[in-house]
Amino acid sequence: MSSRRSSSRASKLADDEIKELVLKLKPLLPQLDHRRNASVSASGILEETCSYIRRLNKEVDDLSQRLSQLLDSADITEVDEQLIRRLFQH
Repeated sequence: MSSRRSSSRASKLADDEIKELVLKLKPLLPQLDHRRNASVSASGILEETCSYIRRLNKEVDDLSQRLSQLLDSADITEVDEQLIRRLFQH
């Protein structure tokens, strides 16, 4: 019985930690931040987090492609181009 109790406590602790982490995500999401007082389910927050990460990845890809196009059309030396690319990678 003791192991059941400690297992239940660990599960409850994990549930509380998950809830706390999910609530920390909410203000980081532009789509949900304006609804600070509105109730949004944990699954809704996690779904929006996944969507937001996908949008950010697409934006990074688009900007990387645009930068490559600009570098290709600019009159710069290869050394300058490598330097610029290294700066953007950090």
